[in-house]
Amino acid sequence: MSGKLVRDKIPDIIKADGKNPITRVLTDDEYLAELDKKLNEEVAEYQADKSIEEMADVLEVLFAICKARGHSIEELMEVKQAKQDKRGGFKDKIFWEGNN
Repeated sequence: MSGKLVRDKIPDIIKADGKNPITRVLTDDEYLAELDKKLNEEVAEYQADKSIEEMADVLEVLFAICKARGHSIEELMEVKQAKQDKRGGFKDKIFWEGNN
């Protein structure tokens, strides 16, 4: 039986459904590896669905990765803003096709 990283309340939801979930707490290294897998899973789900719920799932995993790697959400947002200030964002829809 293979498993996967799930949200914190999923075991309680499974129990409320009358089932007995088998869970364990991951080591830090396992957690980081599973977060990377979960990010790929959530991005694939977003690509298939394009819903705001899937966008929120991607963001939730990114925030968890940020914290697991020792950074705060505020630090992440500061780095994001600094990159935007220096290089811009994506709002202008510019598509680069190479150089002449």
